[in-house]
Amino acid sequence: MKSFVGITIIPKRETSKASMRVSTLYQNKGVALPIGFRLVAKTEAYLDKKTNKMKRRSPLTKNAMAREMIQQAVKNQVIFRYVLFDVWFSSAENIKFIKDDCEKDVICPIKHNRQIALSLEDKLKGHWQTVSTLEIKATTELEIWLEGVDFPLTLVKQVFTNGDGSEGILYLISSDRTLSFDHITTIYQKRWSVECFHKSLKQNVSLAKSPTHTERTQTNHFFAALCGYIKLEMLKVETKTNHFALKTKLYVNALQSAFQTLREMNPVHLSA
Repeated sequence: MKSFVGITIIPKRETSKASMRVSTLYQNKGVALPIGFRLVAKTEAYLDKKTNKMKRRSPLTKNAMAREMIQQAVKNQVIFRYVLFDVWFSSAENIKFIKDDCEKDVICPIKHNRQIALSLEDKLKGHWQTVSTLEIKATTELEIWLEGVDFPLTLVKQVFTNGDGSEGILYLISSDRTLSFDHITTIYQKRWSVECFHKSLKQNVSLAKSPTHTERTQTNHFFAALCGYIKLEMLKVETKTNHFALKTKLYVNALQSAFQTLREMNPVHLSA
């Protein structure tokens, strides 16, 4: 059994004081459940040296919040094997923390300009090269040493076609050295549930329509949205129907019930 924890950044509307949220999503056997979130509250004032203007920032970075939530999942004895996230979180610090401190494995993409070495000897001698200069076939695995990480990783190159017909390249790394190209790419595809989670939160449980402005009210609204999402996920398992179809069905039933109540309240029908 392979279970995953995915990390996502959920943007909030620009007028809010707390502009973003970082959340963790647990996935196993087709069920995806949120297990943690942090509000990015910009409560700390600082002077921007470039513009010489006062700005606001969060005391904790989004990467630090992600590490806290992963560590909390381990403390809560959530059973999972891999942590999946996008390139935003693929820092050496995060990779080392998950592998060494949490004793879990990472599968994530890295930017094309990341520095790597092809052997421990090259790493010790400081012989680095960018990922994009590698000659690696699209279906093979390559052992690499990523700058800032003190253990070897498996690198694979995934080539795909974009919607406009252009060719795209994704470099994926895995701290689990036993995985093949097929395993790495197949497991990383599970991260798509994070995008579905984000979309469902905005469109099915009214997260995007939040009227809140303070940190507390935004936290309460987001928590209520998560409860709504979890309820939809439970109904999805029970009915084998996706969130959007469930929402449509609930709306139709609600409208039918409202119309029937209206007819009972106003039994007199006017004829033309």
